[in-house]
Amino acid sequence: MNHALNLTYVGHATVLIEMDGVRVLTDPILRERAGFLRRRNVSIDPNTYRNIDAVLISHLHMDHLDLPSLQLMEHRTRLIVPHGAASILTKQGFQNVEEMRVGDTKRIGVINIRSTYAEHVRARYPFGPTADCMGYVISGGYDVYFAGDTDLFPGMTDIAFDLDVALLPVWGWGPTIRGLHMSPLRAAQALTLLHPRLAIPIHWGTMAPLGMARMNPSFLTHPPHQFARYAAQLATRVGVRVLPPGSSLTIDGVYSDES
Repeated sequence: MNHALNLTYVGHATVLIEMDGVRVLTDPILRERAGFLRRRNVSIDPNTYRNIDAVLISHLHMDHLDLPSLQLMEHRTRLIVPHGAASILTKQGFQNVEEMRVGDTKRIGVINIRSTYAEHVRARYPFGPTADCMGYVISGGYDVYFAGDTDLFPGMTDIAFDLDVALLPVWGWGPTIRGLHMSPLRAAQALTLLHPRLAIPIHWGTMAPLGMARMNPSFLTHPPHQFARYAAQLATRVGVRVLPPGSSLTIDGVYSDES
């Protein structure tokens, strides 16, 4: 078995995690638009979302639970979702939907998935249902924390005690941070609670409101680098790797870039 960890930052909160022969995809946004948001970077290789062993959904917001993106995948794909979210997906014809509450665990092949608390808004706008907001710790040859969408909260100290990688959101989707999101500074402060060996900023550089994507405003490019600067000041023992959307990182005992 290949014990390397491969991480592909597809964009926004979508990350392909390949570990111990298992392929897990988080919060898939796989199309050029989601509501009034437009994608600004390269198109996605369909192989990214084929032969997926499980999809992890963190919460119900439309830029994380995007039904048209999920429809690009097979309806028998295993979908792991927060408690309260299954009905949305079964109505769309998905046949293998499993709900989790915070603290639950599931097995995917030889790896374990544990759901964690996330500090975020539970409702699906504008008139949708509510469900839990969660992150996930994916454990196999490495321990990877996918935070989903969350603000900083004290309980991060209890998420895991030996994290290899933390995938942390560092922005939202517009020119300002709204609601319960982490800014670059607050994401760097989260590192002082999580203590991962490596942090990779996500939730940046991908989706922008209609009319803004072509302008290349600073909110699409600056947040991960601001995060890296804050992290260098606050969490000196944590490595930071900024992955442009569409790029990958392979970890096999040592960190090495692969595009």
